[in-house]
Amino acid sequence: MLVPLGDLLERRRVIVAQFLILGLALAAAASAPTALTLVAASLLVGAGSSVAQQIVPFAATLAPPEKRGRTIGTVMSGLLCGILLSRTLAGFVATHLGWREMFWIGVPLALSGATLMAVTLPRSPPAMGLRYGEALTSLAHLWRTEAPLRRATLTQAALFASFSVFWTILALRLEEPVFRLGADVAGLFGILGLVGIFAAPLAGYLADRRGPHTGIVLGAALALSSWAAFGLWGAVAGLVLGVVLLDFGVQSSMISNQHIIYALQPAARSRLNTVFTTGMFIGGGFGSAGAMLIYHLEGWNWLCVYGAAMAAAALLLQIGGHARN
Repeated sequence: MLVPLGDLLERRRVIVAQFLILGLALAAAASAPTALTLVAASLLVGAGSSVAQQIVPFAATLAPPEKRGRTIGTVMSGLLCGILLSRTLAGFVATHLGWREMFWIGVPLALSGATLMAVTLPRSPPAMGLRYGEALTSLAHLWRTEAPLRRATLTQAALFASFSVFWTILALRLEEPVFRLGADVAGLFGILGLVGIFAAPLAGYLADRRGPHTGIVLGAALALSSWAAFGLWGAVAGLVLGVVLLDFGVQSSMISNQHIIYALQPAARSRLNTVFTTGMFIGGGFGSAGAMLIYHLEGWNWLCVYGAAMAAAALLLQIGGHARN
């Protein structure tokens, strides 16, 4: 509901405002006196955090076409670094200090983001004179008329489902008798996922030079192979190898898919990103919900089958769609 604002309002102002809202929401969550208050604050935290999806299309707009892939890859490297290291930090803080302290740590980070964006970003007037209701209505039109957007969204939704399957269950898997490890160790796996930071600029460079399809197919194949490591190598080393393959594959595919959608309609990049990101996170929610159910009913091996099926669906979507074109 907020990401389309990038096509309607001055982007720098939107980005700074969302960072400020995020800081206030984090403070509300940290000081929440009841569970209901925490839920409400968490909704605001989620809304404010979508500021990242304002920044990525803004970067694509500022970049020249021949460097768009590398620019998206560079920005996504920073985004992925924050996502992955936050797992490590949160695991450590939650184990040794508490969950409220983790929210308090987020407050100055959000306010620093607002200050940095206000100082460094150029002004960017909207390209189209749309009203908010018209912008939301146009999302359905973009979905119907842009086949590359549909394929990119469905592919990334399947891959993010596969990604979420693993990260939802990792802490529970490490607590099993075969490992007997805690949440702080699960957080350390986020450091291994930093390989995705290297994948992002490489995928952007490949998209600029060879086209994005190659990066998407390669990423989906790597994600699929990660589940072979998870399922067949029942040791910490298997989890380590799988994390590297999974993060590298999912992030490579995401950069390449974003390269595709941002080239479709330059004046609608925020709305294109709205469709893409919403679909991706719906896939992630589907993956997480299914992971909890399958893990508790059938265990780790069937969970690996489920995660592999999501990655295989993404690979088939790309191969089949490319063959039809």
